[in-house]
Amino acid sequence: MYFELRHLRAIKAINDAGGLSRAADRMNITQSALSHQVKGLEDQAGVELFVRRTKPLRLSAAGMRFLKLAERVLPEVEALEEDFRNLRQGRSGRLHIAIECHACFEWLFPVLEQFRRAWPDVDVDIRPGLAFEALPALQREDVDVVVSSDPECLDGIDFSALFDYEPVFVASSHHPLAAKEFVVADDFRDETLITYPVDRSRLDVFTELLLPAKVEPRAVRQVELTAVILLLVASNRGVAVLPDWVLRDVKLDSDYVTRPLTEKGITRRLYAATRDKDTSQPFMAYLLRLARTEPLKPQRRSA
Repeated sequence: MYFELRHLRAIKAINDAGGLSRAADRMNITQSALSHQVKGLEDQAGVELFVRRTKPLRLSAAGMRFLKLAERVLPEVEALEEDFRNLRQGRSGRLHIAIECHACFEWLFPVLEQFRRAWPDVDVDIRPGLAFEALPALQREDVDVVVSSDPECLDGIDFSALFDYEPVFVASSHHPLAAKEFVVADDFRDETLITYPVDRSRLDVFTELLLPAKVEPRAVRQVELTAVILLLVASNRGVAVLPDWVLRDVKLDSDYVTRPLTEKGITRRLYAATRDKDTSQPFMAYLLRLARTEPLKPQRRSA
């Protein structure tokens, strides 16, 4: 048996309207055309769908089964059509984000909270890009945004600059290095360096300072959460290097000192990689604007 959505709509319209004439008016077709649709469907099914000797026109048992199908299928079709309209107009879509910067989780959550309020119909998800090859996943359309500080020249991929940041040394205010105006690679030789649990190639302190100078800390301790890193630093269990936007409040806390890496400091830039066909999507452009401004805001202190 073959039927189309128009057949489902016809059966439902006739049932709702109580007759062919009123249903044809609602569907903006002639009564003859509507009657022809129903007759063709009945010929295929081999049964009558309406009891024609009644007024108003009433569905037969077979017609009721067809109506139940229409009532189940048509709302799903209408919802899908609405989704497609929203996609065409840029009101909905998918925003799956991969992050190659471990500390960026703390920066990204306030961004996504604001984004959610403005674009509630966009499906948002976050995946730690350190667990897989994020940029190839972006090219395969497995993810839609990659947050990274390492831009590459890739066909079909845009790298939008978000903001510059400075990797900053942080230590207890009682630490011997607190007396220095800045720290250099050699200062880490006798220190326990507390880092996020990621490969050294993803840590600015190694790529920008220690590896070029061929300096190895006395020990490296990996910790998942920024708050725990700062707790250990305040207890003089080690030192850390974190992005300056993570340390906005710490700079005002007497338990810590922050110092630049090298006399001139080190500056890095964070990027959002997107497929070039998606960069100008309204919700994507909105996300990029939020991402550029959030690090400039004062951090909210916990109660």
